[in-house]
Amino acid sequence: MKILLISDIHGNYPALEAVSREVEPLACAHVLNCGDSVVYAPFPNETLEWLRARQAFTIRGNTDDRVIKLLKGKSFKKPSKPEKRIMYTSTAAMLTAENSQFLLELKKKKLLRLGQTFIGLFHGSPADHEEFLCADTPDKRFKELAKETNCEVVITGHSHSPYHRHVAGVHFINPGSVGRMFDGRPEAAYAVLELTKGNISVSHHRCAYDVEAVIRALDQHQLPAIYGEMFRTASKRN
Repeated sequence: MKILLISDIHGNYPALEAVSREVEPLACAHVLNCGDSVVYAPFPNETLEWLRARQAFTIRGNTDDRVIKLLKGKSFKKPSKPEKRIMYTSTAAMLTAENSQFLLELKKKKLLRLGQTFIGLFHGSPADHEEFLCADTPDKRFKELAKETNCEVVITGHSHSPYHRHVAGVHFINPGSVGRMFDGRPEAAYAVLELTKGNISVSHHRCAYDVEAVIRALDQHQLPAIYGEMFRTASKRN
């Protein structure tokens, strides 16, 4: 069984579409998505409709959380910078009723059994919704987290840092960010999990997408140009 692992799409549908085209020949049985599906690129509806059409197993991330607050008529304190807040308010305003409801129904974690394998989806970690787990996180921390879950496979996002660590009998995997990598390479990141009898394997991938299409869309929606540069350079904007 092959399973597509994605996270941190951040509304970047051109990147998600490029991933979709690349993995189509693999005929993945499932799509697992670890959240932050919206905010920063102005394609929230296209992104959520892609996930809905494929019945992707999806959880919410911290950027999704803030949009959900707005959809509920609430506000948030951070981020406080106007040029960043508009990325959230514009996303909430764009969403269709169906996609708003889809986002509102998402949970912060999901536990699955696929075949004979127990899999947990978390945005940050099993312990903290916004914990940053990275390729260089010490084994000690992964051992602590392994004690907090009965899952054989733990899939996370949030850090935008691709890794596969096998610690204390648990496979910890982050597929990286589909839409917003921070390593100077703007290609979309994703992973493929393969489950065969008695074996768990993971392959990480990058694929090019039309970055300029995202930048043009930001301009069309009159959103801050600094985010166009963020996508172009694959660098983080705080």
